Amino acid sequence: MSLEELLSPYISAINAEMRTMVENAGESHRDLFGMLRYHLGWVDASFEQCDGRSGKRVRPVLCLLSSEGCGGNWQQALPAAAAVELLHNFSLIHDDVEDQDETRRGRSTVWSLWGEAQAINAGDTLFAVSQLALLCLGEKGMSASKVVEAARLFNETCIALTGGQHLDIEFESRDDVMVEDYLTMIEGKTAALVSSSCELGALIAGAPVAQREHLRAFGRHAGLAFQMLDDILGIWGDSRTTGKPVGADIVRRKKTLPLLHCLERSEELRALMLQDTLSETDVRRAKSMLEGTGSREYAEQLARRHHEAALNALERANLYDAAAEMLRELAHKLLNRRR
Repeated sequence: MSLEELLSPYISAINAEMRTMVENAGESHRDLFGMLRYHLGWVDASFEQCDGRSGKRVRPVLCLLSSEGCGGNWQQALPAAAAVELLHNFSLIHDDVEDQDETRRGRSTVWSLWGEAQAINAGDTLFAVSQLALLCLGEKGMSASKVVEAARLFNETCIALTGGQHLDIEFESRDDVMVEDYLTMIEGKTAALVSSSCELGALIAGAPVAQREHLRAFGRHAGLAFQMLDDILGIWGDSRTTGKPVGADIVRRKKTLPLLHCLERSEELRALMLQDTLSETDVRRAKSMLEGTGSREYAEQLARRHHEAALNALERANLYDAAAEMLRELAHKLLNRRR
């Protein structure tokens, strides 16, 4: 059986849990929750039902598999899995406003259809719904003290996530950003939610502290490797696969790992990045400089190291075989993707 087939019951249960949370919270606010449903891929811009793209559900799947791997009942962890995915989507709505991105998953973004102010409202609402979802752990038999512990971890993650986005935006107007600064930023923006998803699953299963820490480390390293691969694809990915123009991150002057590594070593690239506009020829020159300074190789090697560290942490977590194997396969799939 393929990994997709094995994960299908988990993803179906996550989607059903998310729908229940959103529908229960939004009965009296049709248009506001219509924007949420649109972003989540459930309705079109007229709020009519459709089958839009709705994301891979990676983070909530990690939560459920971590819980099962620690000997828990993965269905008990469904409120936390839904909360994680709703929180992730809150951050995407706000990211689109902050980055002025007009498309996501092949459709117009919320702010580009309904304006920035309403998109902020939609994101704030999704954040609140994620909190309500997490509190439903009590209805699955978790003690009040465990729910509070889960809520503390969840909200600490919210701060780390937003802090990472804050740094990402701040970097746009700074010319002194170093690779070390970038690593701090992605610890929050990308790795925090992935690592917390794994730890939440372990917490719900009643795992001992050491097992929780190993799963948190697995998620952290997997999240870092995932972001580094994203940076590589943003420059060298096939546009037919990624859906982005060739060298999109260079044109946006996005301070990704390969670009920062090269900027620390190339006066020529620093001068090029100061130009008002970048032509296709400029993008090709920049890519040549990145290759010449070994910046692509550096990013690929660092991503591989974090991938290996993730798998080592997973091994030390000593999970039940079936869940451990699915987590291992999922990590391989995510970190060897082409888009």
